[in-house]
Amino acid sequence: MNRFLLILTLVATALLTGPVQADPADISAASRSVVRVVIAAKDGKKVAFVGHGSGFAVAPDKIVTNAHVVEIARQEASVVIGIIPSQGGKSYGGKIIAYSPSNDLALIQVLDGGRLPPMSIFGGQVGDGADVVAIGYPGSVDRAQGLDLDDLINPMSPVKTTGTVSGGRTTKQFDTILHTAPIASGNSGGPLIDNCGRILGANSFGSLSNGNDAEFGFAVSAREILNFLRKAGVKVGATATPCRSAAEISQAEQQREAAARAQVEAAKAAEADERERAETKLRTGISQDIITERENRMAIAALILVLALLAAGGAGVLMVQGKRNPAIAAAGAAAILLLGAIFTFLSPPDFSEIEDRVAAALRANADKAAPQQASAVLSGKYQCTINPQRSRITVSQQNELPLEWAEGGCVNGRTQYGRDGAKWSRIFVPNQEQTVTISSFQTDRGEFTEERYLVGLDAMTKARAIRSKYGNKACTSDSKSLADIEDMVKAIRAELPNQANERLVYECKLSAQ
Repeated sequence: MNRFLLILTLVATALLTGPVQADPADISAASRSVVRVVIAAKDGKKVAFVGHGSGFAVAPDKIVTNAHVVEIARQEASVVIGIIPSQGGKSYGGKIIAYSPSNDLALIQVLDGGRLPPMSIFGGQVGDGADVVAIGYPGSVDRAQGLDLDDLINPMSPVKTTGTVSGGRTTKQFDTILHTAPIASGNSGGPLIDNCGRILGANSFGSLSNGNDAEFGFAVSAREILNFLRKAGVKVGATATPCRSAAEISQAEQQREAAARAQVEAAKAAEADERERAETKLRTGISQDIITERENRMAIAALILVLALLAAGGAGVLMVQGKRNPAIAAAGAAAILLLGAIFTFLSPPDFSEIEDRVAAALRANADKAAPQQASAVLSGKYQCTINPQRSRITVSQQNELPLEWAEGGCVNGRTQYGRDGAKWSRIFVPNQEQTVTISSFQTDRGEFTEERYLVGLDAMTKARAIRSKYGNKACTSDSKSLADIEDMVKAIRAELPNQANERLVYECKLSAQ
């Protein structure tokens, strides 16, 4: 029956699992890294708007855009580049540090200390028909809103449009991706992303129809971008892991948990059956023992009675022979033997003792079989390996993770974790990145997880404010400090989205010492 229920669960899960769909949290996370690239001409104190495009951060201080967007800035000394983030209240200057017109790519150094959350590039194969999202600042939207220059140099959210891949094309001697996500003048240099928010390409140009905006878009492929950045000496986050939706991962985890529960229930049922059989066998054996004891008692009583009769007969013979004292002694022995025979006959083990003996035997067996109680996970050094089937990988590529665990929640000898239900958890809120990470270790399973939230500037500011109230506690056994860590995890988690952008699951084994 349990196996049948498990099969039904697996089938239902398979039927419910649909195609990967874009998660709004991933698209929002990608939008944080998209900027408007403004080109302006300076004449003394006067500034004249020349044009604009889009771009995206591949490092905290470096922006990729199209070469044609910034071409005039290379030609004219009076033309400057402005980098307008999608959030916050500051804009920054920019300087071209790499330029490749052969594949329409340019790299801009962000000036004035500006830092942006970088995006990750998907370096795997992009299939025909795959869902894509174009992010950028189309001029047609600006015109429809009636925006002027003052508006364009202020941070604002980029426009997001959806479409599908229509195939890979080689255009102008470089690789492009043909897609149907609507783009317009101003989208140039903006990213084309997958449903997990990874860069597939940089939108470069579109096909025109009757003077209208593009019906199809062409994006410089990720392969071209990676090669361009490598030549420029820029290290960038890249992954070839296929995109998996949060819903798919959640369903897979539910399926795994259901299978685990079914196995536990089956094991419990088998254990109960075995226990019942053992108890029945024990009860039968004890019943037979009692029957044997009763029969032995009756045989012993009969033997004692025979001895009593022989002693009585001997007493009579001695009395006839005039041996009075020996006769009295023999008669006394006969009386004692008779009483012993009667007591033995009347005090056999009763069948009501069966349950008491069974209970006593079960307790004795349980005491012998009881294992030595020990921690589910011993203190020591562990090697943790990622389980890609249970993970949602969007920005990271760390397959192995060393972990030193000490009883009481000290990790790697320097970071104190706090109790978090069945797990030990710690939340990390860096000052320079717009990423909140919750790391957890579930000791009964030997399972380490990292949940990564790519949040907006407002959410990040709130998380940093909460963290500042609690401080950064090193390893400690102080109950107040441990309670503070638990409270910090709960408080910051309450400000985070329901779904993490990335969830890495590592399975840990104790390393040889």
